[in-house]
Amino acid sequence: MLQVIGIPDACDNLAPIPMECDAPFLQIRGELPRELNGTLYRNGANPQFASPNAHWFFGDGMLHAFRLENGRASYRNRWVRTPKWLAEHDAGRPLYGEFNMKLPDAPRSAPDDGNVANTNIVYHAGRLLALEEAHLPMEIEPGTLATRGYHDYGGVLKGPFTAHPKIDPVTGEMLFFGYNAAGPLKRTMSFGAIDASGHVTRLEYFKAPYAAMVHDFIVTEHYVLFPILPLTGSLWRAMRGKPPYAWEPGKGSYVGVMKRGGSTRDIRWFRGDACFVFHVMNAWEDGTRIVADVMQSEEAPLFPHTDGRRTDPDKGRARLCRWSFDLASNTSGFSRSYLDDISGEFPRIDERRAGLRSRHGWYACASPETPTLGMLTGLVHVDGDGTRRARYLLPAGDTIGEPVFVPRTPDAAEADGWLLTVIWRGCENRSDLAVFNAADIESGPIALVQLGHRVPDGFHGNWVAN
Repeated sequence: MLQVIGIPDACDNLAPIPMECDAPFLQIRGELPRELNGTLYRNGANPQFASPNAHWFFGDGMLHAFRLENGRASYRNRWVRTPKWLAEHDAGRPLYGEFNMKLPDAPRSAPDDGNVANTNIVYHAGRLLALEEAHLPMEIEPGTLATRGYHDYGGVLKGPFTAHPKIDPVTGEMLFFGYNAAGPLKRTMSFGAIDASGHVTRLEYFKAPYAAMVHDFIVTEHYVLFPILPLTGSLWRAMRGKPPYAWEPGKGSYVGVMKRGGSTRDIRWFRGDACFVFHVMNAWEDGTRIVADVMQSEEAPLFPHTDGRRTDPDKGRARLCRWSFDLASNTSGFSRSYLDDISGEFPRIDERRAGLRSRHGWYACASPETPTLGMLTGLVHVDGDGTRRARYLLPAGDTIGEPVFVPRTPDAAEADGWLLTVIWRGCENRSDLAVFNAADIESGPIALVQLGHRVPDGFHGNWVAN
């Protein structure tokens, strides 16, 4: 069972499922749009074996693929065959514990590589990549979900690679970063770019103000922003049996701003009070300002204070917040203002507007009765000002995953298309793939693809058209 730090009464759908399976013909309630032809790939933690002090973030990656074509639907799931997964599979027991470090009784032959490849799955330059921010991408065979192995871009990349790269909708360039780039719990970070044909065109290194867990970053048409927030990493703590990553608000928050055509040597650091962000919705330029909409919390959820105390679940709930950076000012501060009081996570946009001014966004939200991370029970649709346009709540006991937008056609207007998301039916202990009209979520799903088993609450996914 996964330990979920900071989530009291965590929902049962965080538990792993023990099997891989194929379901070639799924039942459908409603009617799937005929224009939906492709595959929704989804990734999440699904440990092969129960492990001591396991954390939700460090379970083995399991991929789920929903293939939709001509009104029909099929499903397949597979674990990512990382070196860790293969070693434990051969041993028939767990070999790795907290933060995927080898257990004392693990055989010497077990690899030191604790990669779980469990956070995201993206398609770029003809390759499907399972991502987890502490390691290189794992290449996956589309359709079969077979693991092809690490993809290091011809030996150019060697260190950590973010689970949230940004793909430029105009050029097809993929920007990425990595933290712990000079070793575990160190403040050196990397930044790079991969062109639309899959070649690394840039790779630089820089030092952050302090070592931190940096899950996401911000990209606009002409700028890159690196949020360094006080979920700090400390080798000193780790060597003394204390939390390697912990909430340390006294460090404050930093955001580094760099021109995309510039150098990491020229990063300008803005500062603010302590806060935390796992995920960015979108960002854009407005004259001399950069505006970013993020899901901000007052404390980092799921991780403890430096002395081991749990953080406050209420302060750990994320809400949509707007950051603004005035590049023409002489100050080092930036403004932050909450746009709504609804708790939520996993924000998404029409990716054709990534880094540009967008007029629509969506995220999974918590129920007003249980506003904590881990109990996401609905969807929210916001406009470009962050104003709530609509909300849809599930029946009591059900939970929902990240919404993924799919345009009706490649040149359709922004938000003209569908939202795809996985719903767990708590009373039936199984899952549906739900299809919503993206512009009218309040009316509920227009189609439900019904599975006979559940898909555990996971992390991220993306649509790949045929």
